[in-house]
Amino acid sequence: MNIAWGKNGKKKIDIPRTGRYNHGSYREGVLFLKKILLIATGGTIASRNTEHGLAPSVTSEELFAEISEAKSFCQLDTMQLLNIDSTNIQPEQWILMAEAIEQRYQDYDGFVIAHGTDTMAYTAAALSYLIQDPDKPIVLTGSQKPLFAPISDAKKNLLDSLRFACHPGVCGVHLVFSGVAILGTRAKKLKTKSYSAFSSINYPEVAVIDGSRVITYLHGQKPEGKPVQFFHELRPSVILIKLIPGMDPDILDYAGEHYEAIVLESYGSGGLPFANRRNFLEKLDHLEKLGRVVVIATQAMLEGSDLAVYEVGNLAMQRYNLMQTYDMTIESVVTKLMWLLAQNLSPEELKKRFYTPIANDILYLEPEK
Repeated sequence: MNIAWGKNGKKKIDIPRTGRYNHGSYREGVLFLKKILLIATGGTIASRNTEHGLAPSVTSEELFAEISEAKSFCQLDTMQLLNIDSTNIQPEQWILMAEAIEQRYQDYDGFVIAHGTDTMAYTAAALSYLIQDPDKPIVLTGSQKPLFAPISDAKKNLLDSLRFACHPGVCGVHLVFSGVAILGTRAKKLKTKSYSAFSSINYPEVAVIDGSRVITYLHGQKPEGKPVQFFHELRPSVILIKLIPGMDPDILDYAGEHYEAIVLESYGSGGLPFANRRNFLEKLDHLEKLGRVVVIATQAMLEGSDLAVYEVGNLAMQRYNLMQTYDMTIESVVTKLMWLLAQNLSPEELKKRFYTPIANDILYLEPEK
């Protein structure tokens, strides 16, 4: 197999016209390998043992050195953007990641972000709103064990992510972990130790990566003629409150004074307690006067909310200008609200755009009235 460089700087490999190739583009008997940027941000995958426990210190160059076989199917550059535990990731870092991709968007065919697992689903959702309609893959991955641990899933996840990013037709934000690709707006971490840490919520897995094979179930479709759009602001004035029996509704007074959007994670199909002295409905009057956005979610992970079913939800929806999450993940709900708040929309426009699907973040739409 002969390797040379094309005029556009892309690596090309002379290959016979027969045979199957899953990566790059094939033109006139030449396979042009895709150029991918690996962006390192820290996390378990980049951690080493310290006297205080695992802490990120492995560099992007060290990550690259452990996946040298990737050179056979892609051109790979690396970039050290951050080196922190993902517990310390904040909205400011999401914007930094989006800006790093925007500045290099024309130079690469795809991007892989090595990230800690704890907030990776939040980052995947946030990037889905900050980078809309991309015609290139933006893939997040990480590991449950550090790269240099005796037994680790780090190398597999990195190679799987690169193979997925190089697969023909892949575009948009995804999370790749333990051999599966998940849409960025649908990922959730369910396990703290097992390698199969992430699941796709209320939406099918996009693909399976089996060694060198990428088997796609759903193909990303970029709207024709719609250019990629980058956003540069988030307003993290959002609070998520998980209801429990016995909680004092006065917590909504504090939330209303300090946050612009309040997500109430309720029970079952969704609803608010109103019996006896712990009446959450009474507090909604004050929140409406303050102009706060109130969204009702469900603590049930699968199948979503439907406040119309029970009195506890129906009364709240009839009396107050609430929204509900339907089949969205909490990670998508809170990051979408941060993105919408930053645009200073009217309450009516914010509600309309909250229910407008972005990257398939919501399938069950509010019926027209």
